Amino acid sequence: MSTTVSLPRPAERVALFSLLLVFLCGAVAGALVISMLRNTGQHGAPPVSAGLSSMSVTEWKNNLNLSDDQTRQLTSILDDFSHYYDNLLADGSTRVLQILDPEQKKRFAQMMAQHRGK
Repeated sequence: MSTTVSLPRPAERVALFSLLLVFLCGAVAGALVISMLRNTGQHGAPPVSAGLSSMSVTEWKNNLNLSDDQTRQLTSILDDFSHYYDNLLADGSTRVLQILDPEQKKRFAQMMAQHRGK
């Protein structure tokens, strides 16, 4: 007895692709925000809604009077947070590359290089 597997209907494919695209855009946006915040250092006022990574470790240490041990732990937490988004972006990129043809892969690489250069 064999079972047949049917492909999703076009509407379901569009919905799944849209969901994947939204997820990847969010991952890319999050990674870009973290990258920009990491590069800004202590210049200017931190964005109000930027969250954990909107301040440098030095600002956290000074404003909260953190001990050296707390500072090391905070640095580890922020590094883990950054690595999580880097891994998420890499995983999303890998999955996108799997569905692209060779010409699309070249354009995707160019798009990613442009975004990293900003």
